[in-house]
Amino acid sequence: MFSILRPYIFSLDPEVAHDLAIKSLKANILPKSFFNVEDEEMLETSLLGKTISNPIGLAAGFDKSAEVYNSLFKFGFGFIEVGTVTPKQQLGNPKPRIFRLEKDQALINRLGFNNHGSETVSKRISNNHPNGFLGINIGPNKETKNKEDDYYICLSRLGMYAGYITINISSPNTEGLRDFHDQGEMKKLLSGINKIIKEKKIDCPIAIKISPDINDNEIGKIVELVSSHKIQGIIVSNTTDSNRDNLSDIKKHEVGGLSGQPLKDISTNLIKKFYKETKGKINIIGVGGVDSGESAFEKITAGANAVQLYTGMVYKGPGIVKEIKKDLISILKKENLKNVSEAVGINAWPQCIQELYNTRKKLCLKDAN
Repeated sequence: MFSILRPYIFSLDPEVAHDLAIKSLKANILPKSFFNVEDEEMLETSLLGKTISNPIGLAAGFDKSAEVYNSLFKFGFGFIEVGTVTPKQQLGNPKPRIFRLEKDQALINRLGFNNHGSETVSKRISNNHPNGFLGINIGPNKETKNKEDDYYICLSRLGMYAGYITINISSPNTEGLRDFHDQGEMKKLLSGINKIIKEKKIDCPIAIKISPDINDNEIGKIVELVSSHKIQGIIVSNTTDSNRDNLSDIKKHEVGGLSGQPLKDISTNLIKKFYKETKGKINIIGVGGVDSGESAFEKITAGANAVQLYTGMVYKGPGIVKEIKKDLISILKKENLKNVSEAVGINAWPQCIQELYNTRKKLCLKDAN
C-alpha cells in the first residue's frame, strides 16, 4: 500500500506530509493484528528495567507533542519515544526545515524543537494511557538562558507519566545544547536531574541522548558521569551536522541534522565503543540508519539492547516495523540464537572472543544436526 502512495506523499513538502500522517493517525482505525508476526516471542527483551515485546522503537521527532503514540503502537513497535518536549510551547525554526535526500536515503532537519509544551503533553498522556512502553524526550526552549533549568521543569512535569525520560543534549538545531557534552556541564546537569528525581520522588529510568560527532576521548568521560549519576540508558545517537562529503543529493548542504543511511555505520561504530566502555552494564539504544532486520541486528550485535528508527519509516512506510521483526527473527534462527538478548554485543568484543563465540555456535549447530 505504501509503495502505491509514496509518489504522492513524496510530491508534498516533507513537513506537510508529516502533518497529514499525524492527522491520519489520530483516526486510530488500523487493527493491531495487521502488523503481527510469527515467533515474536524470540524478540521479547528487557529495556531500562521493563520487559518489551520487541527491541524496535520509534525515535523522538515523529510524535513531537504526544498526539498519536497509541496509534503508532499498533504498527508493532516495542517502545515509542515522543518529543522533544520543552517547558513552553515552541514554534521552532523558520520553514522550510525538513529536506529529503532521496538519493542518499536520508533526511536533513532543522526543526528546532517545535512542540506544544510540557503542560499540554502531560495532560494528553494523563488522559490517554499509553498502550506500551512510552519514553518522553525533553529539552530546553530556545530562548532560555539557563538551559539546565528547562530540563528540571520538564522532568518535574512529565516524569510521573513516562516509562522513561530521555535527556536530549545532542540536537544540532538548538544553539549551545551540545555544550552539555562538556564534562563539567554534564556533571552539573546530571546532578540537578538526580536532585529533582529525589525531591519529586520520580521513579522512571533516565536515558541521555548523545551526539554522533563526539571524539573518542569523550566516551570514557561520558560513561563515567552516566555511571556515577546512575543514569540507566544511553541513546546512540542523534543526527549529525557533519559527514556530508560522500552524499549525492543536491540538498546535502542544507543546515541541520542529517539522519538515515549516512549515519548508519557512524552510529553503529559508536555503539560498539560505548558498549565496550560500559562493559554492557548500561542499556544502549541504537539509532541511525535502521531500516531492515540486518541493520537492526548490526546495532544489536554492536551492543545495543534496542534500536530506534524514524527516517526508515519515512522511506518505507509503517510496514517497515513488521518487516524488520520478520527479518530479525530469521537472522536469529540462522545464527542459532534463541532470543534477541543473546545477540547483544557479540560483535563488540575483541577478535579472539568473537572466534570463541563462532566456535561455540558451530558446535551447537553440529549437535543440533
